[in-house]
Amino acid sequence: MKKFNYLLAMFAAFTFVFTSCDDDTPEPNNGVTISGIPATASIEAGGTLGPVTATVTAPDGLSELVITKDGSNFATVPLSGTSASQEFEYTATAEDEGKSIVFVFTATDVDGDEATATHVLNVGVEETTVRVDSNITSDQTWETGKVYILGSRISVESGATLTIEPGVIVKGEVGTGANASALVVARGATLNALGEPDSPIIFTSIADEIMPGEIASPNLDPNLSGLWGGLIVLGNAPSSLPGDVSELQIEGIPPSDANGLYGGDNAEDNSGTIQYISIRHGGSNIGEGNEINGLTLGGVGSETTIENVEVIANQDDGIEWFGGTVSVTNALVWNSGDDALDTDQAWAGTMDNFILICGDETDHSMEIDGPEGSYLDGHTLTNGSVKGNDVSELGDFRDGARGTFENIYFFGFANPADTDGRGDLSISGDASLANFQEGVLSFRNLEIALADGATLTDVFLNGTDAEATAVEAGANTVGADKAPFAGWSWADVAGELADF
Repeated sequence: MKKFNYLLAMFAAFTFVFTSCDDDTPEPNNGVTISGIPATASIEAGGTLGPVTATVTAPDGLSELVITKDGSNFATVPLSGTSASQEFEYTATAEDEGKSIVFVFTATDVDGDEATATHVLNVGVEETTVRVDSNITSDQTWETGKVYILGSRISVESGATLTIEPGVIVKGEVGTGANASALVVARGATLNALGEPDSPIIFTSIADEIMPGEIASPNLDPNLSGLWGGLIVLGNAPSSLPGDVSELQIEGIPPSDANGLYGGDNAEDNSGTIQYISIRHGGSNIGEGNEINGLTLGGVGSETTIENVEVIANQDDGIEWFGGTVSVTNALVWNSGDDALDTDQAWAGTMDNFILICGDETDHSMEIDGPEGSYLDGHTLTNGSVKGNDVSELGDFRDGARGTFENIYFFGFANPADTDGRGDLSISGDASLANFQEGVLSFRNLEIALADGATLTDVFLNGTDAEATAVEAGANTVGADKAPFAGWSWADVAGELADF
């Protein structure tokens, strides 16, 4: 056992003791873990928390433990071996009186994989920051004025209702693989996330120092992604699944978690109400090529209400539908790492009034995939405005894509002739082309402000140019109404909607 006296000299109130050991026994998974740290505690000024003992493990070998206090670096401790035990205590000072102090412990292994644990210490104050570290199995309300920290992948289980009041901040801990944090609404569960125009609900990372009442992050840039998972809502509505199975495990959730199943035969299934929410900095990778979307909708039914949603800086897609019948009104996606919108498995709802702002890593503003089983249906995207850049494509309609895409305005994209095809809209595969010829896949009233030197036939491929019109920038007659996003969205506060 080694005591780090230099830390005691720097931070006299906080004590660390570590024991580490080498262990050649293979572990059942490759994840870094931290256990034993209490979620919350309450003491008075002058009182002492602990000592408590935590255990850190990493089958590939530990590297270091970084501890922050209220977002600022507090200590960095080198580690070795595959496991270490930690004892710590903290004595609150007079300056801590009336505060909720957030300590974040981040353990890193030699490969760079991480796990975090958060402790909230309330010093002479009502608990305003709450760490959630177990699934929600009965009705629960997250209250206005508070911050809730997801200590892991948290599921609202079937039969339970989670109500999130206006202005709540939800922060996910850092983690990848099985340690990725996310909020999952399982089939049969209900989420009522009831943000308001002057008090949105914000889902973000534990690294974000934003507090209730704020819109823009005070410390994170709006292109920083992959810091936690995302919001996943699952239901019992029909989905066109491979092999015509009735249910499937949603991407982003390990197969061992039964709360990740979606699909069924209830088109009018109701998963609750989601309104005025902003989801930021998500998209943790749980496996090779398997990231979590900002908002994932799997088999969600038509009685679910989703309106006024913003997704910012997600490492994978902004919003992705896997079947279901739910409709979405007023959605904004900014700086997605893959596609802004992605649809799969015969989603049969409508997206009405949407703004897409492509970031430096956005692949397609829209990636539209067809059914994967014999169940056939299509969706409608209408009244959208899409801002591109030099690396993004307008859209790709693939694998038997179906649906109607109308009243959409595109601008800011590159000339495909100059960028190896970036900046075009294409129909891929014989099944999709056949659907287009038969009117099962249709386009109406598309407008674009073309890049210098580009023509409609350069941009709109496979005959889709017949439904497109070139206009001057800002002279569009179709597109989104940006008014619903005013005031509550980070994109509006940051001035990103000035061109719309």
